[in-house]
Amino acid sequence: MNPEKRMKEIDKKILMISIINLPGAIMFGLGLYAKFAVNGNAFIPLLNDQRVADALLVIGAVIMVWGGYQVFTLGREKARLVREGGGLR
Repeated sequence: MNPEKRMKEIDKKILMISIINLPGAIMFGLGLYAKFAVNGNAFIPLLNDQRVADALLVIGAVIMVWGGYQVFTLGREKARLVREGGGLR
């Protein structure tokens, strides 16, 4: 496969992963808010439940770790393509 074409594919995948990662970051942020800032007075009553806060933290963190690993892996592949002289970036 053409290295420049592969780099464009990598960029598209990174964008898609970033979009998928966004709900995970929001969930993690809501979990932090629910865990440490609420004190029983959340703007969404569901966030007053500590089990919900813990679930948001765990699920959000898992999504963010998955996304980070995917972006890191694709970034390494892109760097390898640039190093081999296949790309102009």
